[in-house]
Amino acid sequence: MHAVGIVAAAGSGSRLGAELPKALVPLAGRPLVGWAVEALQAGGVDEVVVVVPPAERAAFAEALPPAVVLVDGGPSRTASVRAGLAAAGSAAGVVLVHDAARPLTPPAVVERVLTALADGAAAVVPVLPVVDTTVVVDGDGVVTGTLPRATLRRVQTPQGFDRATLVAAYARLADDADLTDDAAVVRAAGVSVATVEGDDRSAKVTVRHDLDLAELQVRR
Repeated sequence: MHAVGIVAAAGSGSRLGAELPKALVPLAGRPLVGWAVEALQAGGVDEVVVVVPPAERAAFAEALPPAVVLVDGGPSRTASVRAGLAAAGSAAGVVLVHDAARPLTPPAVVERVLTALADGAAAVVPVLPVVDTTVVVDGDGVVTGTLPRATLRRVQTPQGFDRATLVAAYARLADDADLTDDAAVVRAAGVSVATVEGDDRSAKVTVRHDLDLAELQVRR
């Protein structure tokens, strides 16, 4: 089973307060994207495609190993992953889509996703339980109800797919569509999405506090 990892790394670092793309922001002296690529490789992915801001291609090439394929990203995450999927090529049996902003994802999570795909899942995502009380509010911010936590999960990456299934789902998707993740893309095509256990260490780096917490984890 030949696995290709696509790393979405074309986002800006605006919410992080950075003056460079978020994926190039250093964590313990290494860019976030380098950590993400290493996690995929350590977990069993054979090839890695990184989707980058076109203007920053040279900076990414300098930060990553030569074997990593770089592809220009699009105006949205969905467009960027579509570009990465096209570059993955037909040799890939399965595709894992990972966020560069999840640098400390343990290789064991990657392995669990690959195992589920090898066991026949067409699509699989790592998830964690929702531990906080979760409510519904109206337009004024007033609580109107409480959601039962037993059936709620937080979705992480990498998200894994049978390559042909993901390609077909993207082919059915409008060119200007912008969905929150790739599980939503295949679900829109009627594909069931399985789950495996995620990991708290796979938290997403969005704001400076997230980066500070990641730094603390690395120093342990």
